[in-house]
Amino acid sequence: MSDNLFSGKSFRTFNVIDDYHREALAIEVDSSLPAQQVIRVLDRIAAYRGYPKRLRQDNGPEFISNALEVWAE
Repeated sequence: MSDNLFSGKSFRTFNVIDDYHREALAIEVDSSLPAQQVIRVLDRIAAYRGYPKRLRQDNGPEFISNALEVWAE
């Protein structure tokens, strides 16, 4: 997701939701969210919840990188 502050500066949020348990596992907020930052968040979640069996994602630029594809495999 993305939005703008009153000053006009934009920011993005990376929301990780467990659909089955209807639980927000992480919300990362920054001016940009490169794939490596997304991977760090996913690794942090996996450290205490385990790795997911499936991922559902949108087509944002951080999700089409080779690094995230390698992580998901």
